[in-house]
Amino acid sequence: MADLLVRDFDLRTLAEVRHEVERFCGRWNLDGLALYRFVVAVNEITTNAVRHGGGSGRLLLWYAGHRLHCRVTDRGPGMPEQLADRPAPPESPSGRGLWLARHNVGRFTVHSDADGTTITLEHQVMPVV
Repeated sequence: MADLLVRDFDLRTLAEVRHEVERFCGRWNLDGLALYRFVVAVNEITTNAVRHGGGSGRLLLWYAGHRLHCRVTDRGPGMPEQLADRPAPPESPSGRGLWLARHNVGRFTVHSDADGTTITLEHQVMPVV
């Protein structure tokens, strides 16, 4: 791994983590709409970890092979992996975060069981020259 950001987070530190992710991604040639979409995806996943995954989580963000990778882990009760496959019904006031994250990155993987959930996001970036 060329570079690594490891950060524990909770409700109090969500905004701070979002800004750290944005700064980190900027170092690796991600900007404009691509940066916005990746940061939105990370923010949705970290927010879900706080709201549904026990109130806190751990974020690992790294750059390797012209790709940004972000892994968010929580210790909540787990969730059905297919939740990320479809948006919530239009009348629902919530439930779009996973779907939004999945559609803003190149690769989205979920592992969830009774010990918690791990979601990994991956986004290709242009090589840093």
